[in-house]
Amino acid sequence: MGGICCKPQVIDFDGPVDLWHFSLLRAVGKGAFGKVRVVQHKQTKKLYALKYINKDKCVKMRAVDNIIQERRLLEEIDCPYVVNLRYAFQDDENLFMVIDLMLGGDLRFHLERNGAFDEQTVKIYVAEIALALDYLHKRRIVHRDVKPDNILLDEQGHAHLTDFNIACFLGKRALTGVAGSMAYMAPEVLEKRGYFTTVDWWSLGIVAFELLFNKRPFRARTNSSLTNAITKQELIFPDNAYDLVSKDGISAINGLLTRDPDLRLGCSEYGGFEELMKHPWFSNLDWDALSKKQLPPTFVPDSKKANFDATHELEELLLEDNPLKAKKRDPKRDISTLEPVFVKMEEKFGVYDYTRMRRKSYFRANGDTNMTISTQQQPLVPLEEQPNQSASVTNLS
Repeated sequence: MGGICCKPQVIDFDGPVDLWHFSLLRAVGKGAFGKVRVVQHKQTKKLYALKYINKDKCVKMRAVDNIIQERRLLEEIDCPYVVNLRYAFQDDENLFMVIDLMLGGDLRFHLERNGAFDEQTVKIYVAEIALALDYLHKRRIVHRDVKPDNILLDEQGHAHLTDFNIACFLGKRALTGVAGSMAYMAPEVLEKRGYFTTVDWWSLGIVAFELLFNKRPFRARTNSSLTNAITKQELIFPDNAYDLVSKDGISAINGLLTRDPDLRLGCSEYGGFEELMKHPWFSNLDWDALSKKQLPPTFVPDSKKANFDATHELEELLLEDNPLKAKKRDPKRDISTLEPVFVKMEEKFGVYDYTRMRRKSYFRANGDTNMTISTQQQPLVPLEEQPNQSASVTNLS
């Protein structure tokens, strides 16, 4: 009798991907829109990061459109310097995205643990994230939240851009939504005068400054004061800046933090990224080798240490009332009886399996050259900027 009770779940690896396909390992992160834990695919034994959010919580946070858009954007992307989507699926309670695992931790973690980075290390990080931004911008995707927290290192120390929950497709008109983390927002975002992909280059400039000097260039105690600092205050470097950073490095940061987006480094309408590549600060970089991940980073995370906050795992063990586990979907569930917002999640957060499907563009301007080969997903209306997106204004000082 006991043997029948404990009969193991038969896993159909030929069927649609679901949580049964993965072994759940340690919890490694928690964000505004969900939690993250390490998982291992039971058949291939490959390790990934599983990002998941409870559907009820998603609705309460009014984050449904953001989650759907993030999942769509990630299906559009396959870049060496982005944390790429590998699988997506859902059960009756949660939405799941399985993404590349980055065991090196995020740059915020390393800043807080070790302080500022040396110039050569920062230069490589800036160049790697610049390659990611160029890739995104060519596909008319604006990230809008470039900051150390959203730059993850792999085991070798290469930088990868992650967290696309407020990213959006750029249509024919300028974006106007105030979205992102205020300390990293470009002046044109805060002044609500419309913006394009140029805002990501400003944010990268803030990141470069912070990585080099362990503080941001514009700081204030209130949102209004911070807005004034970002839009009007002179950019001032620390007194010892030239002892730590070359003149070319200071020049590059000045270029990225130019308030006029038309004059900002990397933002020229014709060949902006090429202009950045040719800047003297990057003169000793082999961009071709960098694009192929053939340049070894100067900082390699300690693989013997946990490069993340261990309290996430304790919270999962001690405080989680409903710990994550694989559950069968209710075969008798009639989605027509659900509230419209739950129907939207069922219909628009489709199954994705990178081993079986080609990546798909949901944005008409990017063409139909990457259409997913799948009979399960229905044609979807492309999402652009969501009207209810608001700014995150934490960490002002």
